[in-house]
Formats: sequence, structure tokens, C-alpha cells
Amino acid sequence: MPPGRPDRSRERPRLPPTILFDLDDTLFDHRFAARGALAHLRRHEPFLQRLPLARVAAEYFRTLEELHPEVLAGRLSKGAARAERFRRLAALAGESIGAQDSARLARAYREQYQRLRRAVPGAGPLLRRLHEESRIGIVTNNEVAEQEEKLRFIGLWPTVDALVISQAVGVSKPDPRIFRLALRELRASPRDAVMVGDSWTNDVRGARAARIRPVWFNRFGAARPEPLRVAELSSWRPRAFVDRALAGVRARADRGSRRR
Repeated sequence: MPPGRPDRSRERPRLPPTILFDLDDTLFDHRFAARGALAHLRRHEPFLQRLPLARVAAEYFRTLEELHPEVLAGRLSKGAARAERFRRLAALAGESIGAQDSARLARAYREQYQRLRRAVPGAGPLLRRLHEESRIGIVTNNEVAEQEEKLRFIGLWPTVDALVISQAVGVSKPDPRIFRLALRELRASPRDAVMVGDSWTNDVRGARAARIRPVWFNRFGAARPEPLRVAELSSWRPRAFVDRALAGVRARADRGSRRR
């Protein structure tokens, strides 16, 4: 390098003024709590022991995704949805359980889930750092009380400038309107924002429909559904790769984020 010329390769990239995040499995570790709760129940329920834990978890998450829109639309209560998930798990294991047993399992699951709640590793330090120079918004599909309580429990509430929840605004991801509502609340434009989330459909496609640059938080190594040029991260470490992805610097941030 010529004398007197600064080494710009070491300069920190400039972060967007507005950063939007998904909540579940992006900042809040839903799968950790859910899988742990299922493992606890499996140790005590003989019919669940007929299936490998991975199969139990996969079926539970599949049914959750299937029933969640019904909960968001108000056609099914959360308790009823949880009970139905266990009824279907029992059927998969060749067991038939009634309403009383499915409700009991749903309550036991919920107790364990609440006990195991935590932030995604690195999410707390990340948001506290980003909040020093960017405005932070959360865009999430769920009930208001549930999502607010999660943020408070994991200690991220003070870092959030706008919380946009589908139940409160009457529209869910991937509808671009929910992202536009978040931008309006933050007084931001799409070109000055980035959306980070784990769902390709809800977060990547939804953000693109709202003309917001997405970053895919692919913590579990899912295959990319489309050959789109979208930055990808698998964890919130190391800091340099996260910042490059958020800033939109063209680099293999997806590969770098796996060097833990």
C-alpha cells in the first residue's frame, strides 16, 4: 500500500439507518425452547418414545406452521391449536388420545417451553450494539401479548424502536403492507432499511415485495429455495461478517458467518 493512503479494507461498513428483524428463531430462540419441551414430554410419554425425537419435533413444527394461520385469524385458540398438535403426534405414533389428554400434554409442553425460553445466541449483544447507531424495528406474526412478553423476558425490549405485530395491525407477513407499516412508524424509506429474518417466504420474499433489501438468517442450514442474490447469515458471529451483510457489502458473508 502506498505511504499515507489509509487501509480501507479494515474500515467498518456503514450500517443502514433502519434495521428490521423478525422475532421467532431470529432473535428469540423458539426452536430451542420447543425442542427442549418436546424432549421433556417424550421422556414421560410412552407413545412419544415410539418415534425419534427428530421426527417428533419435525411433525410438531410442521403442524404448528399449518395451524398458526388459523390462530392468527382468530378461528382457533392457541390452547386448542397446541392440543391438536399433540393429538396429531399421537396419531402418528399409532395412538388415539382424547381432548383431556391432548389438553394435558399441551399444558405440560407450555410449562416447559416457558421455562426454556432464551434469546438466539448473540442476539442480545447484537441489538444493543446496533441500537447505538440504527433504529430497530421488529416485524412479527403472532399475538401482541405473546410477542411483547418474549421481548421483555429476553431483555431486548429497550432496544426496539418499533414493534409491529400481525394481530395488532391486521395483516401478516409476507404481505408487504406490514413492512410498510413498520417503515412508516420508523419514518424510514425502503432504500434506507434492511429486513433480517429466518423465513424465506415471510421475511425474504415479503421484504422484497416491499422493496426492502433482505438478509436471510439461515441458522439451520436450509437449502436456498431460489437462486436470488440475498445475503445469508447462519449466526450473529463474527461481528465483521454480520455488519457486512447488514450493510449490503458484497462478500461471502454467508460463508464467513459459519467460521465460529
